[in-house]
Amino acid sequence: MDVISQAIFGSSLSQSFANDKVQQFRAFVIGALAGMAPDLDVLIRSSDDPLLFLEFHRQFTHSFIFIPFGALVCTFLFYPFIKKKLRFLQVYLFSFLGIATHGLLDACTSYGTQLFWPFSNERVSWSIVSIVDPFFTIPIIIFIWIAIHRNNRSYARVAFIYAIVFLSLGLLQKQRAENAVNILAQQRGHKTERVLVKPGFGNRHVWKLIYEYNGRYYVDAVKLLWDKKIISGTSIKKLNLKRDFEWLDANSVQAKDVERFRWFSNDFLAVDMNKKNIITDVRYSLLPNEIRLMWGVELSKGSLEGAHVKFITDVKLSSEDKNKFMDMLF
Repeated sequence: MDVISQAIFGSSLSQSFANDKVQQFRAFVIGALAGMAPDLDVLIRSSDDPLLFLEFHRQFTHSFIFIPFGALVCTFLFYPFIKKKLRFLQVYLFSFLGIATHGLLDACTSYGTQLFWPFSNERVSWSIVSIVDPFFTIPIIIFIWIAIHRNNRSYARVAFIYAIVFLSLGLLQKQRAENAVNILAQQRGHKTERVLVKPGFGNRHVWKLIYEYNGRYYVDAVKLLWDKKIISGTSIKKLNLKRDFEWLDANSVQAKDVERFRWFSNDFLAVDMNKKNIITDVRYSLLPNEIRLMWGVELSKGSLEGAHVKFITDVKLSSEDKNKFMDMLF
């Protein structure tokens, strides 16, 4: 999730074990910093290989096995500044609790997190909360502020419990979304081969629905309040390299890059509707019922041997798109 959510979720757990007002504030700071620390993996980049960061973001720093080592690194960094107030083991405890929440919270989104690295490269994505959700973040901030202001760790525990309950309720919404997409496919006479549902940006009542059938991806949205309301979308052919890029050498660097991007996107790939040399990740779009490039890779037929693909993004939201999105929400 976003760094603010990671910080306050980590601090809510570390504060829950603080004993007094001095510890409350310090547990908040340590838990927040440790809660954000794993995202420093975004600094692992290469000017020569534009897909390198996709492989390392949410990889080893987000795995279960990294938690005790990451907490130890944080402790060595924080302890010199706070050794007069807290013992080494106290700093380690708060760091451990803060960093332990990070990977699990990221796994609740749809992006994919390698929780079991190095034993597995599976990208865990429970898809029960948006990468940014104010209904998750703001109440936790309020409870944490009260905990510090009133010197009462009970409020920090309430914040942590609220977060767990909020995420758990996302499972119910996800089940409703899955039921909606299965019913929709049946109404169209389609037998689903794969299904993916994910909450729309910043909310959890408008969901993106994707299913695969007969070599195509069908993308729609559903509004989940008391009732279910389908928001019709569109469909697109599933990527087939031999058909769509017949000129591409299977042993070339670009072909290998496409396979790396396929792993990252869980094979939800298609050729962009507007630019035929771009492969887009169908899972993501600014409007949940559309297939529109948010990020993808660009291939070049005339590129030099050994050249990588280009990683491109397009996150511009027009005023018309904003109005459409607000209509979906409200």
